[in-house]
Amino acid sequence: MSALGLLLVLVGATLVVAEAHLPSHGVLGSAAVLSLALGVALALSGAGTGVGVSLAAGVGIGLAGALCVWILVRKALATRRLLARNGLIGRVGTVRDSGQVFVDGGLWRARVWDLQEEPALRPGDAVVVEHVNGLTLTVRHAEEWEVAP
Repeated sequence: MSALGLLLVLVGATLVVAEAHLPSHGVLGSAAVLSLALGVALALSGAGTGVGVSLAAGVGIGLAGALCVWILVRKALATRRLLARNGLIGRVGTVRDSGQVFVDGGLWRARVWDLQEEPALRPGDAVVVEHVNGLTLTVRHAEEWEVAP
């Protein structure tokens, strides 16, 4: 029994590490908690402790682990709802190559703002950032008054 318990503890520890590095949204963490709680209970039972102590230790580890996984999943889901606050909207940049613009010292992927019928962007054109989606900027041609002299 204690050999199986130790094996389950090792599997649980491995799953904890996997949860930290893979986006499983708590699935691996839940399996880790179950494996750790059952492994500790079996290891203690195999070592000769009473059934009550083994169950109490397993339930305690299971509750603590479930709380940790619940907090982890809530925080992970909350970060998905955060908006990027990078200050790029409204900035003026320069077109470098097809599909790339230079804004605030960085080279970004770009696409043309679809709301107006504008000519295609050419290298050297001044553009204004209208929207940020991940690492892609939506840009439009800069008006004359928006370009710094």
